[in-house]
Amino acid sequence: MISHITPDQRDITYDHRAGQAGLPVTVHYRDGRTESTILVMVPGQVEVFAIQLEQAIAKRKAAREAAVGWIGM
Repeated sequence: MISHITPDQRDITYDHRAGQAGLPVTVHYRDGRTESTILVMVPGQVEVFAIQLEQAIAKRKAAREAAVGWIGM
């Protein structure tokens, strides 16, 4: 059974003929095994993922700024 999946620190690829992007990832299993594979996404999925990542970055920044403000009180 899969525990979680993490992105690898390798460049994403784009196959213009297939119209797909490939994000290298590692699948982590609950028994400790890992397996490298590719997360394949069509352009619409890439765009949604990009928006979601921007939102996560903004939330992290806001939380860090709130924590600094709280400490400074």
